[in-house]
Amino acid sequence: MRSPFAIDLPDTLIAAARRGDEAAWSEIYRHFERPVYTLALRMTAHPDEASEVLHDTMLKVFEGIAGFRGSAPFWGWLRQIAVNTALMRLRRAERLQFSDDPPEPEPDDQRDADWLPAAATDAALLRRALHALPDTTRTVLWLHHGEGYTHEEIGRLMGKGASFSKSRVSRGLSQLRELLGVTRTEVHHA
Repeated sequence: MRSPFAIDLPDTLIAAARRGDEAAWSEIYRHFERPVYTLALRMTAHPDEASEVLHDTMLKVFEGIAGFRGSAPFWGWLRQIAVNTALMRLRRAERLQFSDDPPEPEPDDQRDADWLPAAATDAALLRRALHALPDTTRTVLWLHHGEGYTHEEIGRLMGKGASFSKSRVSRGLSQLRELLGVTRTEVHHA
């Protein structure tokens, strides 16, 4: 799966941004606004927090672009800043818990599912199920399945080992199946 962050920028654009060119900054922001917001929303499950993560991430990118060495793709560097920013927000709010107690579910507004086509309804149901997971589990699931991080990388980000990530992904998938009312048999025959 190709990451939504995999946006190649010309070196000239990055160089212009380093010089403080506002048009270059605007272009970089436009390219990465949606992927950063989506990543933050998947990790935090709250639109306001996702907007704040987007804002904080872009500020860090703009402030730190002089330190970008170019040995890796720019988008990879920016994505790592976004992930770290979202994780820091969850840590500061003490929402990253390492117990298995599920959070209290938020009130559900069923109205949007009533008028959506089937595929969109399925996406809305999946989004609600993901948001019902504990923050840590949802974050690990998204980093692994949505962003393509390895268990080892996730373990390092969380200050844990690869086995932590593997068990969270396994448990999270089981919880998702339960929340969606999907049996293991249905998953294997789909």
